[in-house]
Order: sequence, then C-alpha cells, then structure tokens
Amino acid sequence: MQGGVLVCVLALLPATWLRLSTDDRIHTVADVPSAPVGVVFGAGLWNGEPSPYLAHRLDAAVRLYEAGRVHALLVTGDNSRHDYDEPDAMRAYLVKRGVPDRRIVSDFAGFDTWDSCARARRVFGVHKAVLVSQGFHVRRALALCGAAGIDAYGVAVDEPHDVTWYFGGTREVVAAGKAALDAAFEPDPRFLGPRERGIEEALAERGAGSGAGAGAGSGAGAR
Repeated sequence: MQGGVLVCVLALLPATWLRLSTDDRIHTVADVPSAPVGVVFGAGLWNGEPSPYLAHRLDAAVRLYEAGRVHALLVTGDNSRHDYDEPDAMRAYLVKRGVPDRRIVSDFAGFDTWDSCARARRVFGVHKAVLVSQGFHVRRALALCGAAGIDAYGVAVDEPHDVTWYFGGTREVVAAGKAALDAAFEPDPRFLGPRERGIEEALAERGAGSGAGAGAGSGAGAR
C-alpha cells in the first residue's frame, strides 16, 4: 500500500513542478506583457484545416498581434509527412484574418513541445516570447521554453471543459514526466538545422529589431 502511494506521489511530482514554476507567467491576451514574438504551437489538422483547438490558439495570436503585444508570430508544428503540414495551415489561417504574411515565420520541425522550444531559441534566435496554447498545455510550454533559454509568458486560451479538454489535461500528467527529463538534459531536437533569419527580418521590418529581445535568427505543436 505504501509503495503504491509513493509511486503516485513520484508520478505527480513533475506536474506539481510545472504548476509551481509557471503560475506567475500565465496571463490573458489583455494583460500579458509585450514581447517581440508570439509562438503558436500546433494542435492538429482536420481535413487540412486547423482543428478547433488550434483555431482558438490562432485566434488568440491574431488578437495579440492586433493589440501590439507581439510584432511577429512563429507558428511551430508538424510537417513530417508530405500530406500533413501544420505550419502552412496555421499561416494561411492567420493571413486570412489579417496578419501580414511577412510577420509570420514557419517552423516545420516542431515535432513536440521541447523541439518547438529548443528550435525557437537555437534556430530562430528567439529570446523573449509570448506562448499561445490551451491552459492544460501552456504550463509545459512555459517550463520547456524557459529551459531552452527563452524568457516567456503564456496566454492560456479558454476552452469548454469537454471530453477533449479532460483528455488533454490527463495527458499532461504523463507528458510532465518527459518535460522534466527534457528540461534536465536539454537534448537536441529531432531536427536542428542551420540558423534562420526569418524572425530577425520580420522584426526589423516592423522596427522592433533584434535588440527588442528576439535575437538574430529565424524554423514545429502540443505533442
């Protein structure tokens, strides 16, 4: 009996770490501190279009951009197959809602949250960002981006507490364990690749410049 209790306690430690370490960095679109870059994590496609959860993230990113809270958007998701392209679907959705294409940078190799965070820092040169995701995932994204060297705040997108929401929350308990290992050992992402200048160029065009906290560089969802 005591052994079972100990296992349960140990299993919940990573989730407790995520909550305690990120509580003061979660905000709404209206009150999140400004940052040069907004990072939107992929969350699946339905028939080539953003799933409802991903669409809600993108809607929040549009509001952040329109409010001047961020000046460029990094959309990071899975494009591991020719017939599955989250970043391009995300870009098209944003452009259709008024975000200039030149302000959007795509990371096609964000195969999980750690890869997205590590690549945002190491490939795209992001130093400071607002992360956009649902509440059950944004804590993990904040902790991992922090471990990757990004000063980040999170916008927790509201969702009805439906079956998908409860599944996501339950899944995060398991994912927290992997997040703790990623934060501790900082493995290379599955695909690193060369430095890219897309973020730097998007910010320079706006006048924000790399000195605003993005760094020099330019590269994929809640997995």
